[in-house]
Amino acid sequence: MSDLEQLTQALARNLKRWRGERGFTLDALAARAGVSRGMIIQIEQARTNPSVGTTVKLADALGVSITTLLDHERGPQVHLVLPGQGVRMWSSAPGSEARMLLGDDRRGPVEMWTYRLEPGDGTASDPHPAGTFEMLHVTAGELTLEIADDRHVVPAGGAVSFEANVPHAYRNEGGVPMEMTMAVSIPPVQRADGHR
Repeated sequence: MSDLEQLTQALARNLKRWRGERGFTLDALAARAGVSRGMIIQIEQARTNPSVGTTVKLADALGVSITTLLDHERGPQVHLVLPGQGVRMWSSAPGSEARMLLGDDRRGPVEMWTYRLEPGDGTASDPHPAGTFEMLHVTAGELTLEIADDRHVVPAGGAVSFEANVPHAYRNEGGVPMEMTMAVSIPPVQRADGHR
């Protein structure tokens, strides 16, 4: 089975499991996530490989990390990710990419990502649920971070944190590749019956 097939199967199984654990009907999850009921059905039947945006919306609506939705087997207490590993969640023709390195749901979803943006490239994100917090550390180049209508330039070695419940975008307006590490903390989601 290819990596993509393995991810598709894991996503189908885990989406169905977490939707059941949260007590969400297909319609309830569709409304919470802003994803069509038909798309959720296709994902749960492993008939489609959704976009990163769709996967993020579903994870946010369920209150779990993307890693949890894509995890094909829960491993030991220590999870080591070697250089070049991680799940590539986004890439562009110029060679930019985002990789999900780690995620955990024990105290509310937390994710760790790496980004590499080639000169002139960028990517945008829809607003996350209220209470979602992002922390970025730029390790090479210069990041132009757009948060709603504000622009912030973060040089190599600099860091920034922000509430991510508004539209935001990461851009490389410099002449060299930009690399950063990002941590995302997502508030826990309550079950349909009011429990966490």
